[in-house]
Amino acid sequence: MKEDTVNARTTTATRGVLYVHSAPSALCPHIEWAVGGVLGVAVNIDWTPQPAQPGTYRAELSWSGSTGSAAAIASALRGWNHLRFEVTEEPTAHTEGSRYSFTPDLGVFHAVTGLHGDIMIPEDRIKAAVVKAALGDTTLVLEIDKLLGKPWDDELETFRHAGDGAPVRWLHQVV
Repeated sequence: MKEDTVNARTTTATRGVLYVHSAPSALCPHIEWAVGGVLGVAVNIDWTPQPAQPGTYRAELSWSGSTGSAAAIASALRGWNHLRFEVTEEPTAHTEGSRYSFTPDLGVFHAVTGLHGDIMIPEDRIKAAVVKAALGDTTLVLEIDKLLGKPWDDELETFRHAGDGAPVRWLHQVV
């Protein structure tokens, strides 16, 4: 008898961290609801004031879930005005890791990360950056900076430092 693998779904467990760098208080419960919907568990985050932008709040949430959860979280949160966040996902034996950054001005940045957290840039994206620079549309340095997420890092750095020493709450999901 032939085994039906079309409908079979295997998931690999991984974990990651959601860093909400700044969110207006009105968005905080919506963020919890959206992340809980992705992870399949109720989420209750401890919010602290964000000193880098008065009137906003920050939080960190360590999560466990299936691979692709970081992408789903980023998709659920992207595009919300006045929200800045990053979400990471650790690599597994079968998948690379990932990092998503979001700012209202820049939108979403995605990078594939290796075992040690290094950003891995696909060959075709490097070739495209070289061509753009050769055509005079930009410089190679600017294109490499974009591929590495430097504009997002530059904008988020102030918010990251303002959160130093904040508590991290682990969220575990049985997969």
